[in-house]
Amino acid sequence: MHEMSLCENLIAVIEAEAARQNFGRVSKIWLEVGPFSGAEPEALRFCFDAVSRGTLAEQADFEIIGTPGTAYCMACAESVEIGERYDPCPRCGSHMLQITGGTELRIRELEVA
Repeated sequence: MHEMSLCENLIAVIEAEAARQNFGRVSKIWLEVGPFSGAEPEALRFCFDAVSRGTLAEQADFEIIGTPGTAYCMACAESVEIGERYDPCPRCGSHMLQITGGTELRIRELEVA
């Protein structure tokens, strides 16, 4: 389960920002997770709860914001939304798609004290 190491890195980033910006506690975290990020949202929730114990993010609300998967279709020259990496273009049915969004795994916002 690589979500555990992702959450450990998330805590490390938050602690580094706390030192840089001089805050002592995080009360809410908004994390953007795309369908092509390779991270399972429910596993992230579980792992974050375990990893955050004893840190400045303990008891923080952990909100995951899903981002859409998007691609550029080379056949019809349109930007389209797709659900899975190898889905066909919903407009023309082509499989000549270049992923343009949905790989996100980033902190969108922190609420700190």
